Amino acid sequence: MSTYNLPPKPAKSGWKKLKKILIFIAIIALYVWTFVGVQIDWDRAIEQVVQNIGVVIPKLFTPEWSAIGEVGLKILETLFIAFAGSFMAAILAIPLGFLAAQNMSKSRILTGAGKWILSAVRAFPDIILAILFVVAVGPNAFAGVLAIAIGSTGMLGKLYSEVVESIDMQVVEAMEANGANKVQVLFYGVMPQIIPEFLSYAIYRFEIDVRASSILGIVGAGGIGTMIVFAANNRDWSQMGLILLAIIIVVTVIDFASARIRRKIV
Repeated sequence: MSTYNLPPKPAKSGWKKLKKILIFIAIIALYVWTFVGVQIDWDRAIEQVVQNIGVVIPKLFTPEWSAIGEVGLKILETLFIAFAGSFMAAILAIPLGFLAAQNMSKSRILTGAGKWILSAVRAFPDIILAILFVVAVGPNAFAGVLAIAIGSTGMLGKLYSEVVESIDMQVVEAMEANGANKVQVLFYGVMPQIIPEFLSYAIYRFEIDVRASSILGIVGAGGIGTMIVFAANNRDWSQMGLILLAIIIVVTVIDFASARIRRKIV
């Protein structure tokens, strides 16, 4: 019976061990410096938490069912904002994704410009975009739609470009060798490879946008966030409890449904 001798494990150098220790010390020092620099009044914070537990928490768990109609309408508005914004982003991200894909253009300038545009768009949080559009078009749901659309375009464009870069280029080269023009290559060689993943990413982004649109109303961009602001300002914790319950149910249902749809698509 033959035996196999495994090669000896390489010995760890002292410098590598020292480097790991230094990195660990640096991380611990960073956490300590962060907590010391925050300057939290722990006594007051604990006192407020204890007071709120006895007042706020019981009301949160006793929802104000009389407001369910108004909450339902605002939830629907939130879903419409998320859907409209996600749909616009899914369309706008397609040309940007192709522009940023390195295998779709021989010009590094165009590819770099596409990547720069997507990075610049992703740099702005949705709440900042919502504030800008509220100033531009007024405090309404359309501002929320624009904020979701622009914010989602940056992320979807990046994901789309990565999908395009991962396609089988042998199919494209074979079609070009057989005399296919660029339109035929696009519709018969590229699109069949990318459509399933494009749809999957668009649906996944819709899940994220439902959560994002729930808070855009805080700055006047429509949706359930408007009710959250009013309930918090009026200390109406029972209504806040109903709002949170509605958001949890809607997000859970959408997550479950979109997960099943994405599994069937991909």
